[in-house]
Amino acid sequence: MPFIKGKSGNEHGRPLGAANKSTQDLRKWINLLLEKNLSKLEKDLALLEPKDRWAIVEKLLQYTVPKMSTIDANVDISKLSDEQLNTVITQLSENIQSEE
Repeated sequence: MPFIKGKSGNEHGRPLGAANKSTQDLRKWINLLLEKNLSKLEKDLALLEPKDRWAIVEKLLQYTVPKMSTIDANVDISKLSDEQLNTVITQLSENIQSEE
């Protein structure tokens, strides 16, 4: 009998998205390594040329800051009434002012 997608033979197995033990152990080891050598890493970074230092910082950021994705907001304004257009313009203006 073939497996059904999303249904395993072990209903009480590892939850979806949970890391396996070796991945968890590796992450703990890396965190410990970084914690123990933080001051050394900072000194090493300071010795690099600015271009190289920022290249490393950029690479490290991908592990701490989620990547931004674009949102496609195609709105056919020809289908909106004048009242709806005024509401949209007012809300956009308020958002812009609150950000400043």
